[in-house]
Amino acid sequence: QVLLVESGGGLVQAGDPLRLSCAASEDGRIFGAYTMGWFREAPEKEREFVAAIVAGDYIPHYANSVKGRFTMSRDNAKKMVYLQMNSLKPEDTGVYYCAARFGPTAQFMGVHDYGYWGQGTQVTVSS
Repeated sequence: QVLLVESGGGLVQAGDPLRLSCAASEDGRIFGAYTMGWFREAPEKEREFVAAIVAGDYIPHYANSVKGRFTMSRDNAKKMVYLQMNSLKPEDTGVYYCAARFGPTAQFMGVHDYGYWGQGTQVTVSS
């Protein structure tokens, strides 16, 4: 069992930065053994992949829409995952979710690839 709690969302203007955090508490397994992802859901749209770091592989993977602007990182000792978002655009508006699955995987871009989800944090970017 993994509990995920996101924080850091808010209302910003286009071009501003914002940093999201995700705190994890798990059932005794090593946090580094979890693949972690960030997803977002805009109004009336499906939840979409934003970024992920596969367990044991510290190279982040990004959706094309955020590549070059967003940076995902993790601190396994603190059981934290971060999403630094720069040059925000109105189309980045949505609820951002942290997700986790145990173990490494080559499938990390789909909603169904993860078994644990946080409650989400709202990000609103005004133009």
